[in-house]
Amino acid sequence: MYIAQEESFGPVMVISKFKNGDVEGVLRRANTTEYGLASGIFTKDISKALYISEKLDAGTVFINTYNKTDVAAPFGGFKQSGFGKDLGKLFFPSLISHLTVQINEKPT
Repeated sequence: MYIAQEESFGPVMVISKFKNGDVEGVLRRANTTEYGLASGIFTKDISKALYISEKLDAGTVFINTYNKTDVAAPFGGFKQSGFGKDLGKLFFPSLISHLTVQINEKPT
């Protein structure tokens, strides 16, 4: 799917189906794109979401929320979505890959 492989900016969200329990397949699909700015996970299983967030090639992973950020959290992408991080204390050592995870503990 073309839109899932491009880095679209705007009011666009790609929602894709997967077979029950096929977490590795979902990760493979998510990580085959050449971009990695942000990713979102919506689930009731927080431990599974944390496992997936560690495996995603994205600079920010949102769990049960999207685009709600803390101004003190580092921001930046992986791969072709940028190099290094802006904001936060981790701005200067930008050669290290840092992951930011935002969790909404009370999903709507």
